[in-house]
Amino acid sequence: MEPSTLLLAILTASICLYYFILSKLSYFERLKIPHVRPIPLFGNMAPFIFRRECFADLLQRIYNLFPDTKYFGFYEFLTPTYVIRDPDLISTIAIKQFDNFCDHRGFANKILDPITSQNLFEMKGDHWREMRKLLSPSFTSSKMKMMFRLMCHCAENFVNFVATQSGEISKTYDIKDLLCRKAMNFEGILSLKFLMNRSFPLLCKLLKLRLFGPEVEIFFRDVVSGTVKVRDEQGIVRPDMIQLMMETRNKDSGPEINIDYMTAQAFVFFAAGFDSVSTAMCFMMHHVGLYPDVQRKLKEEIDDVLRQTNGKPTFEAINCMKYLNAVVNESLRLYPIAPFLDRICVKETKLPPATQDGEPITIKPGDSIWFPSFSLHRDPKYYPHPEKFDPDRFLNGNVDNSIYMPFGIGPRICIGNRFALMESKIMLFYLLWRCDVELDVKTRIPMVLKKSFAMVPDGGFWLKLRARKSKAPFTQCFVNGQN
Repeated sequence: MEPSTLLLAILTASICLYYFILSKLSYFERLKIPHVRPIPLFGNMAPFIFRRECFADLLQRIYNLFPDTKYFGFYEFLTPTYVIRDPDLISTIAIKQFDNFCDHRGFANKILDPITSQNLFEMKGDHWREMRKLLSPSFTSSKMKMMFRLMCHCAENFVNFVATQSGEISKTYDIKDLLCRKAMNFEGILSLKFLMNRSFPLLCKLLKLRLFGPEVEIFFRDVVSGTVKVRDEQGIVRPDMIQLMMETRNKDSGPEINIDYMTAQAFVFFAAGFDSVSTAMCFMMHHVGLYPDVQRKLKEEIDDVLRQTNGKPTFEAINCMKYLNAVVNESLRLYPIAPFLDRICVKETKLPPATQDGEPITIKPGDSIWFPSFSLHRDPKYYPHPEKFDPDRFLNGNVDNSIYMPFGIGPRICIGNRFALMESKIMLFYLLWRCDVELDVKTRIPMVLKKSFAMVPDGGFWLKLRARKSKAPFTQCFVNGQN
């Protein structure tokens, strides 16, 4: 190719790219929707990308710039996104108009991550409805009760380990290391891969940037296929999601179930649920250590339950603990599982004006919508003194459930939310039954979130644990009739 021809081709391509980016980043200006002026290519993500702000703080800062709007515009790189800050409009979109906004924006590439991309979160439309209906029975109250003793047994082993290691003197831990495996930690490179696959799927496909290496998928596939084989051969039945999918394999109706499909569901429940729930537990323990009065009240409630159950806490007893429930809920208010919830428009829908002097907006299939849960939970309009950790706000009936969404809202609320809450309550119950939680010199006060996509503190969750001098009896749990 002639040098002049090559130069002309490069110049033409550059001009086309410039106008493509410009058209993308002038979207909200054309619609006269409030927004922060974007930076080419980075959109509104630059402070996060260049590690000046964590993503949750970035979104909250922009949220606070538009207090009188129903929604505002945010550019996730080149993707225009409607951020809905009006609770009534959120309820309308997430519940009343759910059929128009029933999908999530995916994060896994179907070619690079063939198994991971088949998980429940990635599914859309009727495909999602069928799988959700199939898996929902795994999380009924009866199933929770069946798993309760096993969870207690695991919690007992955990606190025995901690109490034995720390003794009466105390030992310092980064709590995240106690509660989460490194392989399932969504900080660092895994968080970056998640963001890249979500925002630049074609580039990730070109670079072959997978979320998880093939060895991870192979490991989970071997575990699931081995479990299915043993159950088929020995006629074993278990009250879990694997069993529900096994029973649907040969049915004519519903989604086609194979080992890869089963592996995808098991993997996402373990991977996403394990890291997010363990992080939520860390925030709960941080607040318990930071506020001695909260810890004292919790221990009093725990000791009262132990007296009533003769040292053998039951599912009903822990589930009915009002103060424990309030502590868990307040911690999730301050630090929800994710800083925002997303939806994708699948049917053309008209939104009311963003401002009093604005015009209604018609959004089209493919348009992106966020519900800023982190920002809403810290809005003084809905939560007086929002930065204060105050479990009592969940005891006096002052919390509006439509503005509390740590696990999501509407039909696409997290399928495992009840499971996660039970895990968290059991862990706190057993920990404070056996241990005292104290601050350490490494504990950062106030807590500052790491400048990443994940909701984790900069510097870690450092606390001191020591065996509690308690008169409350400690009786070992019995699982399936065995010690």
